[in-house]
Formats: sequence, structure tokens, C-alpha cells
Amino acid sequence: MDIAGLSAVMSQSKVMEQASLSVMKLAMNSGKETAAAMTEMLEKAASPNLGNHIDTRV
Repeated sequence: MDIAGLSAVMSQSKVMEQASLSVMKLAMNSGKETAAAMTEMLEKAASPNLGNHIDTRV
């Protein structure tokens, strides 16, 4: 293989690696945003007085 061909293959490999890392970063950021939104939703949904009193009459 000549130097130009080797250079092209290495460059393409580097671009593919960078693209893969970019997609992974996007997926991780999306996961973090989803987790933060879910945590916020659960905090808002919980009532602080819920479950403090039990009705024992039948």
C-alpha cells in the first residue's frame, strides 16, 4: 500500500472514531437530561404529608 492510500485510510478511521464519540456524547447528554427531568417530576409528585397518617377504623 502506498503512503497516500495509508494516509487516506487512517484519516477516514479517525473521522469515524470522532463521529462515534460525538454520537456517544449526545446519547449521554440525553440520558442525563431524561434522568434530571424524571427526578424533578418525582419530587413534584410526592406529597410531604402522604403516608403520615393511617386510618385504623374499619
